[in-house]
Amino acid sequence: MRTHSERLRRNAAVIGATGVLLGLLFLYPTSTNRTDSPTSAAVKPGVVSTGPATGVLTVNGSSAGTRYGPVQVRVTIRSHRLVAVTALVYPASGGRDQEISAYALPQLEHEAIAAQSAQIDTVSGATFTSDGYRRSLQSALDAAHLQG
Repeated sequence: MRTHSERLRRNAAVIGATGVLLGLLFLYPTSTNRTDSPTSAAVKPGVVSTGPATGVLTVNGSSAGTRYGPVQVRVTIRSHRLVAVTALVYPASGGRDQEISAYALPQLEHEAIAAQSAQIDTVSGATFTSDGYRRSLQSALDAAHLQG
């Protein structure tokens, strides 16, 4: 039979592990119910729209082939600053592809906006998606005439 202090330590460890797991699920959701489902085909690269009055430019990057499928992004530039990156096409053919995309794409977008370039780190466990994302992002930034 366990002593009171052993039970307390065990319960604290379980609660601590549960807290870490819940924190990870909050940071990296595994839900595959994405509202922005990828298209199966690439979208034409290049300038999509310009808003001269607002200084907003939207550009599609070229489709970058990866081992698990193509990746293509759209960037939004406002006043010569990268303000949004949207993945238009990404690997999503199976459950694992969807899981990887669900946690990797938001991280890549955050890093790209913070770096204001395509020189961003690879997301662990999403090497091919990260590489395709960077290549498509760089082509969009090139088309927008921004240094990447």
